[in-house]
Amino acid sequence: MPRAMLASFARRIAASDLNLLPEEKLTPTRMRIELLSGLTVALALVPEAVAFAFVAGVHPLVGLYAAFLVGLITALIGGRPGMISGATGALAVVMVALVAQHGVEYLFATVVLMGLLQIFAGVMQWGKFIRLVPHPVMLGFVNGLAIVIFLAQLTQFKVPGSVVSNGHGMSGGEWLSGMQLAMMLGLVALTMAIIWATPKITKAFPAPLAGIGIVAVIVIVLGLDVPRVGDLASIQGGLPAFHIPVVPLTYETFRIILPYAVILAAIGLIESLLTLNLVGEMTGKRGGASQECVAQGLANTVTGFFGGMGGCAMIGQSMINVKSGGRTRVAGIAAALFLLIFILFASPIIEVIPLAALVGVMFMVVIGTFAWNSLKILAKVPLMDAFVIVLVTVVTVYSDLAVAVVVGVIVSALAYAWNNARRIHAKTRESLTDHGAKVYEIQGPLFFGSADGFAELFDVEGDPDVVIVDFADSRVVDQSALQAIEAVAGKYEAAGKIIKLRHLSRDCHRLLNKAGHLVVDSDDDPDYEIAVDYNVRTGILGGH
Repeated sequence: MPRAMLASFARRIAASDLNLLPEEKLTPTRMRIELLSGLTVALALVPEAVAFAFVAGVHPLVGLYAAFLVGLITALIGGRPGMISGATGALAVVMVALVAQHGVEYLFATVVLMGLLQIFAGVMQWGKFIRLVPHPVMLGFVNGLAIVIFLAQLTQFKVPGSVVSNGHGMSGGEWLSGMQLAMMLGLVALTMAIIWATPKITKAFPAPLAGIGIVAVIVIVLGLDVPRVGDLASIQGGLPAFHIPVVPLTYETFRIILPYAVILAAIGLIESLLTLNLVGEMTGKRGGASQECVAQGLANTVTGFFGGMGGCAMIGQSMINVKSGGRTRVAGIAAALFLLIFILFASPIIEVIPLAALVGVMFMVVIGTFAWNSLKILAKVPLMDAFVIVLVTVVTVYSDLAVAVVVGVIVSALAYAWNNARRIHAKTRESLTDHGAKVYEIQGPLFFGSADGFAELFDVEGDPDVVIVDFADSRVVDQSALQAIEAVAGKYEAAGKIIKLRHLSRDCHRLLNKAGHLVVDSDDDPDYEIAVDYNVRTGILGGH
């Protein structure tokens, strides 16, 4: 990356940190809130990282190292302080086929390439295209992710060790039953009740942390036989070590990993940027999309060289952080460092925490994440918007986030094009200055969708010898629009009549010049006999 670009990137990070709201200044009280929020997030990260490692078919430490490294780097230089990143299920379900066919070393190489692609996207400032995602797609994304988070927690209600990877994800497993299931459900409900009640009593510490701590103490003191974190896998390990992926440096290797890297990079950026927008709306402070792309890319590149499975923004953990009061980079950094401490020193303590407490936290995240107001507005918004909300929600649940967002954007774009195509119409009148010429005042955009409708506006046989097409209330958008104009001009030419174009905007003027078919700065077009009113003295199209 060029030195000037690095300097600009560093200035943007510094600016984002200096532009803090009053409640985000790092006072002792704020630091306490940030550290406790980071601890809460770290506790919630452990079972998620282990579970997603199982989904991808790799060792639990591969998921934990990814959660630590991706979380730390994005917390340091990401586009939105307060966001949490780590190993995610959206990426894990793509990785499982690669790991099953080629092994974990190819996964590490893919993660490195994935990171480089994300850095390139950030440098090219492609993150700004997230603005093209319509609000109904955002609502569908939020609702779909809430359902996915809920469904992911259901595996915790199965007998530990009975859920296995089938090469496409996690499947099988025996459900808990009898007293064990009753205790699990009771502890989940208790955790949720504590999280709901704690803010009404005190705000000295995050409510999710209170729920986890109280329920854990109850389980340990009473010796209740319920699933615990240690039943998933041991999280004990050492520091992640630098490791160059052991793969042949050949074209064949590149051909294998490139498709996976592109898909992973796209999914990771889409989920991260949508989470960026969501957190920005909740905190009232926007983040830098392109900066987030670079941060995610750098994090994944580093992670691939340290034995991690890569990752992206985690909406569930980000919601936990925001709800717990985390607003600065301190919370994300603390979460990553606490996770490393768990791996190195505190695994015996963390492994006795009941899964029910963490499931209760995630259920509260689901309740807080789901856009409940979207259910009320479904009957009030346009039918197409309601359809997009439901469609994106369903596709997110049954496919994946990237496909859902792309489908939602395409459907929204087609609906927009169709609505605009129907807006093209014309008012007609007789010109007072052009000796009885008929004037068509075009209203609405002229583009590929409205080209046919535009052609149907004209009565070639019944019109006088001179026809004026006034574009003051319209806009010529694309090549299809030019072809539509040329087709109409051809019909008037065949009938021995003249057509003039007026009030073309400057961008339309440039478009006509680029097309090379219409000579807009002359009286007549030699091929199509199209005249454009052009004031030679002022050089303005449509001058009189």
